[in-house]
Amino acid sequence: MLSNGLVRAVFDSDGLVSSLVDSTSGRDLVAPGARLGLLQIFRDTPNQWDAWDIDAVYANARTDLVDAVSVEVDGVSLAVTRTTGTSTIVQRWALEEGEAELQLVIEVDWHERQKLLKLAFPLDVHADRAASEVQFGHVQRPTHSNTSWDFARFETVAHRWVHVAEPGFGVAVANDSTYGHDITRSTRDDGGTTTLVRQSLLRAPVFPDPHADQGRHVLRSTVRVAPDVVDALSAGYRLNLPLRTVAGSGAPVAPLVSSSSPAVVVEAVKLAEDRSGDLVVRIYEARGSRAASTIEVDTSAGLGAAWRTDLHERELGVDGADVPGAARWAAGESVELTLRPFEIVTLRFARHG
Repeated sequence: MLSNGLVRAVFDSDGLVSSLVDSTSGRDLVAPGARLGLLQIFRDTPNQWDAWDIDAVYANARTDLVDAVSVEVDGVSLAVTRTTGTSTIVQRWALEEGEAELQLVIEVDWHERQKLLKLAFPLDVHADRAASEVQFGHVQRPTHSNTSWDFARFETVAHRWVHVAEPGFGVAVANDSTYGHDITRSTRDDGGTTTLVRQSLLRAPVFPDPHADQGRHVLRSTVRVAPDVVDALSAGYRLNLPLRTVAGSGAPVAPLVSSSSPAVVVEAVKLAEDRSGDLVVRIYEARGSRAASTIEVDTSAGLGAAWRTDLHERELGVDGADVPGAARWAAGESVELTLRPFEIVTLRFARHG
């Protein structure tokens, strides 16, 4: 068992997660009778476009990698080694202090041919749709296959996270490099609903590159309690942009730019392309609803007046950038904004001197 006070993960003798309990609600994220973290191998032989396509019939030939070569526990983490064919896979599980999430690092030495490796997260959540991150927002897709269009979406893309939820409770599955997913739901014998989130980790096509995906890989994922898509967003950013430690004086360092709303994300901070020394900040609304936020900058950085720009960093309403939304703020004045769902805003802060 691994526990950090926020979540408690219980592993069985095969090194699979039999229970992952949220301490706040007391709910188990793992569906009854299922095990989280199961690796699955599928035969992957598309009719054409070997390296590009995944045909729906892949699901007919599946092998679950249940047996473990070794399961090692050091008190704060657990390492499980498995083999398939001529490949070796090590799953390393851990918890982080202060976060309601279970972390997984998968180290793979991959030497298969025409195989697809997936990682399964069977969740005890009644979700009729899943949110998948795209650039500057997310899209909702159904978890059922009631129509031919739904059936054709047996494999879908997500950037850093997917989120499945029912009213009042949700789960996020984040990744650092695995963008293929299949998300489905099924009814259990007890009447409950299992929402299955699977990540497509590796393939092994033989055309046009017979060595595609061969060799060593390190893949990272997390599964966390996420009542809201903003919680999933946080998990995705934390996994893909981890904290970096550098030598310094030890004095507090204020953030250069901050947003007062967790739904309004500071996505990019850069110098202006015209080499003026001005600072350009791009933000967006991530929840899919209207949101108000105060954008603050570190006044000690020598930044003055601010104004909205287009993507060419031209002030709105000036120099040909004549579109609605023009606004200016005086030096030292907080930038108060109200964003539409998924709206993208670019701000430019003048450099003093």
